[in-house]
Amino acid sequence: MEKHIFLLILLLVIQYYSVASSNETDQQALLAFKNLITSTNHFLANNWTKNTSFCSWFGVTCSSKRQRVVALALPNLQIQGTISPSLANLSFLSVLNLENNSFRGGIPYGLGHLPRLRVIDIQNNQLNESIPTSLFQNRRVQVISLAFNELSGEMWRGPWYVPELRVLNLRNNSLVGIIPPSVGNATKMMNFSLSGNRFSGNIPKEVGNLSQLADMSLTDNQLTGSIPVELCNISSLLYIHLRHNSLSGPLLLDQGNIVSNLEHLIISFNQISGCIHSNICQLTELKVLSIVYNNITGEIPRNIDCLSKLEMFLIGGNPIKGTIPTSLGNISTLQYLYCGENHIVGKIPQELGKLSKLRVLFIEDNSNLIGQIPEAIFNISSLEVIAFSFNNLLGRIPTTTGLHLPNLKELYLGDNQLEGEIPLFITNASKLEKLELNDNFLSGTIPTNLGNLHELRYLFLHHNQLTNEPRERELLFFNSLADCKMLKYLQVGFNLLNGVLPNSIGNLSSTIQNFHIGHAHINGLIPTEGEVPSDIGELKAIVGLYLCSNHCSGVIPTRFGELQNLQYLDLSNNSFFGQIPLSFANLMSLEFLNLSSNALSGTIPKSLEKLSYLKNINVSFNDLEGEIPSGDVFANSTLQSFLGNKGLCGMHILEIPACAINNPGKQSKLKEVVLKIATPVVISSLMIFLLVSIWIMKRQKKGKSKDVEKVPEIRTHQLVSYHEIQLATNNFDESNLIGVGGSGSVYKGTLSGGTLVAIKVLDLQSEEVCKRFDTECEVMRNIRHRNLVPVITTCSSDYIRAFVLQYMPNSSLDNLLYREDHHLNLLQRVTIMLDVAMAIEYLHHGNDSPIVHCDLKPANVLLDEDMVAHVGDFGISKILATSKFMAHTETLGTLGYIAPEYGLEGIVSISGDVYSYGIMMMEVLTKRRPTEDEIFNEILGLRQWIRRAFPGAIMEVVDVTLFHEDEHVNFKSEICIASMMELALNCTKEMPESRITMRDIVKRLNKIKNTFLGT
Repeated sequence: MEKHIFLLILLLVIQYYSVASSNETDQQALLAFKNLITSTNHFLANNWTKNTSFCSWFGVTCSSKRQRVVALALPNLQIQGTISPSLANLSFLSVLNLENNSFRGGIPYGLGHLPRLRVIDIQNNQLNESIPTSLFQNRRVQVISLAFNELSGEMWRGPWYVPELRVLNLRNNSLVGIIPPSVGNATKMMNFSLSGNRFSGNIPKEVGNLSQLADMSLTDNQLTGSIPVELCNISSLLYIHLRHNSLSGPLLLDQGNIVSNLEHLIISFNQISGCIHSNICQLTELKVLSIVYNNITGEIPRNIDCLSKLEMFLIGGNPIKGTIPTSLGNISTLQYLYCGENHIVGKIPQELGKLSKLRVLFIEDNSNLIGQIPEAIFNISSLEVIAFSFNNLLGRIPTTTGLHLPNLKELYLGDNQLEGEIPLFITNASKLEKLELNDNFLSGTIPTNLGNLHELRYLFLHHNQLTNEPRERELLFFNSLADCKMLKYLQVGFNLLNGVLPNSIGNLSSTIQNFHIGHAHINGLIPTEGEVPSDIGELKAIVGLYLCSNHCSGVIPTRFGELQNLQYLDLSNNSFFGQIPLSFANLMSLEFLNLSSNALSGTIPKSLEKLSYLKNINVSFNDLEGEIPSGDVFANSTLQSFLGNKGLCGMHILEIPACAINNPGKQSKLKEVVLKIATPVVISSLMIFLLVSIWIMKRQKKGKSKDVEKVPEIRTHQLVSYHEIQLATNNFDESNLIGVGGSGSVYKGTLSGGTLVAIKVLDLQSEEVCKRFDTECEVMRNIRHRNLVPVITTCSSDYIRAFVLQYMPNSSLDNLLYREDHHLNLLQRVTIMLDVAMAIEYLHHGNDSPIVHCDLKPANVLLDEDMVAHVGDFGISKILATSKFMAHTETLGTLGYIAPEYGLEGIVSISGDVYSYGIMMMEVLTKRRPTEDEIFNEILGLRQWIRRAFPGAIMEVVDVTLFHEDEHVNFKSEICIASMMELALNCTKEMPESRITMRDIVKRLNKIKNTFLGT
């Protein structure tokens, strides 16, 4: 008996020490984890101490019997540091939850070997290594959630040994590779999310083995192939999210039964083709169908109301034809209807007015959509967005007094054929933020109760036939707009307002940034200081102010000088007289100033030279006199900025006469000085000329005249010979080679005077080289602009055709864009594209005959030491001297950049340059070459890829290096990128006449830049 008692006591002692040892192991593992936390004053510093049992520590859960750690849950604590490998010693650990912190580094490999691990949730951190393969070999793990990190490498190539896995969430990382077919072994999988990575290849058909799958999300990857038909046989499947890939094939097979209870089918922004087949009616539980921006053809099924639970029906951006079926009005659950950018014809059916839950109705950009707007639609009280712009709608906007839209936030009816008056019910939509009625034939007056729209931010009424209140001199609607405290953009230009600006103009919202009332038949004086305290000088936030092409008169108010944020001021084509206000020198943000075609007199204030941001000034066709200032913007201005002012003079613009010397005494003294200096200079020059002539004759006799230049005169710089170019480049040494192109090579060189230059040597073996050389000489002879590459001189002999150019130390835009060791930020890219736009605007509109560059691309844009962009390489340019609009050519530019009409028919026009500019802007923002990038093919090009992503997913296609690791992507950045992409799409429209001009591009890009800078 005593023996048994002794053995029992011995076993208890052994067990005690064993448990104590195990407990100590867990404690040490937790303390090691705490030691790798680097965030200061973190919560665990004072909570996890040896003075208390680790089982009582915050976030730690122990088993009741063994007192072993079974769960470690520390979410949402902003913890920084690395995850200690010591956690792999917690052999009883079942749940690890570290989500929403700032852990860096990798996931310890040993975690995958924990025998009891069920849940590992480390999503939303900053982990940046690969996923340990051990996680995919753990037979008991049920949840792997590593989303929103920076994990890289491949997910897992080998066979999957995770029979209990329910949730795999790896979205928003940088994982690559394929989805292995062995994923089908995880037969208990319910949630499978790999969105926001770079997975490629096909979706394996083995996913059909996942019989319990409810949610499959593979959006924003690079997947190809078709959608596996096996997915339609998973009855548990509720959500399929596949948008933003390169999937092809049909939407659904038009055969067999579909047993799925699918609720969400989202496959937008792919290459899915075919029709919407009738078997889609078998998806009786479908709530969301999003197939926007694919290649879906055919018509919308007439019996689409078979999807009786549908809440979102998004089919825009496809070549879908036919009419909008009236049966859509029978889907009482419908909340979002998007049919924009299709080929829909006919009318908007009245039956849509029955959709009592409809929130967004988007039927824009269907040019063959005709007829009137159904009145019933304006009785849907739940509507938040109505978008009917860019159609061919006729008639009046519904005006019934019973119409009530209490939730309407955005109303887009622009670019149609609408007529009649603006209905008063619109002014009762108190939540309205954006109202666009522009580019119609609306008449009548602008409502004077717009002040009811307290949330209004955008008001676009331009390009109509709106008038002022009868028998009223002042534009009374401005008084009401003073109550719109959120208003930012006001465009009422291109109307027939026939009135004067009221004295209360300064009562407009303090937030207004863009005010366009040009071409509106405005007359009279601009409210000036001394009348009321609310004149135009009160618009302190204004960025762009356009009063051009009106009948305004009087002097320009000096209070303009108080608008410190003003960047664009256009007062051209009015009847202003008097002097240019000296207060303009206070407009330190000003970039564009247009005072042309007025009756201004006096001199141009020299103080305007200090406006360092001023890039363009136009004072042409006034009565100005005196000397043109020569600093800053004036140094880069051309004759066009000063035409029509007979009294102007100056030295720095060749076409402008030099200023006369009015003081006779000074004039005589000057003549005396000139004679004293000029006489010996002339004699010396003649002696030098005589000696040089003798020296040249001797060289000719010795047969050393092989490199006599035949240089077209481009500048007045001294000409260079072949021998001098040899010396400058160290006999064309490869160490001086900057780059090699299709027509020759560019060398870095130093002329005899020490001037550092770039020497472009053309390839004489090319048949076109002489023609290109002559063309570029002809183009460069008479143009000059700060954003064109300056040609110093040329050399032409039996041995060489070469241009000597200003050296650009920052190389080409192409080089900078694709260099691994250099990243252009967003502001740099915007500024570069603006520089290029101004150069091309000058070529198109700044000369007597428009010049077409014909080969606009990043390789032909060079950057100086200040990162100012210069356009060069005019070898295939065309001067449209005979026709101002177009010419024909057999010489093509670079594929991928050339406009369709240029490549197919050889038609050269300034709109072709606009197209190339748009493609280049897309490339600059996405860092994707239009022809060489692997994701593009004969069907999908750069423009189509951008078009599919615009506007909702545009941030998904931009260059990943656009923002630095520690740089926050804010709302202004997104607006800037979206605006630039929209501009690029407008530049690259298929029909040349539909593209905007370079003048408009410069204006819009300036506006984009200023908005981005927040000025």
